[in-house]
Amino acid sequence: MMRHAVSFLVGITLAVGLFWLLALLVTPPESEPETPIMTMTMNMVEAPEVAPEQEAPAPQPAQATPQQAPPPMPTPEPPPVTDSAITLPDVELPDVPVEPVEMDDELPELTEIAPEPQPAPQPEPAPEPSPEPPTEAAPVATPTEAPAQREAAPVAEAPPSNEPVSVGQVAPTNRVNPNYPPRAQRRGMEGFVEVEFIIRRDGSVDRSSVRVTNSQPRRVFDDAAQKAIGQWQFASSQQIRRATQRIEFQLR
Repeated sequence: MMRHAVSFLVGITLAVGLFWLLALLVTPPESEPETPIMTMTMNMVEAPEVAPEQEAPAPQPAQATPQQAPPPMPTPEPPPVTDSAITLPDVELPDVPVEPVEMDDELPELTEIAPEPQPAPQPEPAPEPSPEPPTEAAPVATPTEAPAQREAAPVAEAPPSNEPVSVGQVAPTNRVNPNYPPRAQRRGMEGFVEVEFIIRRDGSVDRSSVRVTNSQPRRVFDDAAQKAIGQWQFASSQQIRRATQRIEFQLR
C-alpha cells in the first residue's frame, strides 16, 4: 500500500514538471527591460585663492553636456533590377471567319455614263388625211325614166381606222414626273429610259401598251418611267397614235 502511494506521488510530480517545462517552451519568461544608464561628465576646476576678507563664492554646479543624438539609420538600397531571361512564346490568334456578304445582283455595276446629246425636238407631223372612199357612179337614166326621178347617191364617210399611226415624239398636254427610285438616288445613279406606247383618240395613254425599248442602266428606272407615262395626257385626235418618249433621270 505504501508503495502504491509513493509511485502515485512520483507520477504526479513528473507530470507537473513536464507541464511546467512545456509551458516554458511555449511562452518563455519575459526579460526585464534594461534601464538606460545616464552618464554625466564633470570637470573639476581649482578655485582661485581668495583673500581672507572676501568670502569665497559658492561653487556653481557643472552643466551637463547635452547627449548627442544617434546617427540616422541608412536607408536600404533597392535590389537591382535584373532582366528576366524567360521569353514568352508568340501566341497565334485564330483567324476570325468572315461571313460572305450577299451582293444585290439586281442592280448593275456603277459605270460612268457620258452625257448623250439631247435630241432636237421634232416638229409634230401633220395628221395624214384620211383617204376618201371612191364615190359611186350615179345610175344612168334609161329612156323610160324621167329626168326628175334621177337622184344622186349619197357619199358614205369612211370609219376611222383602228390601226395606230406612228407619230414619234409627241408633246403631252399634261405630264406627270416620274418618282426617282430611292435605291438609285442613294447610290447616285443617273440614266434614261426610252418607251413606246399607244395614245387613244381621247388623248389618254393605253397603259397596257407601254413598253421599254431602251434603258441605261437596265432595270433601274424602267418601272418609274412606265408608271409616269401611263398618267400622261395628250391632245385628242381621230386616229390612234403610236408614240415614243425618252425620260432622263438626273440628280440635281
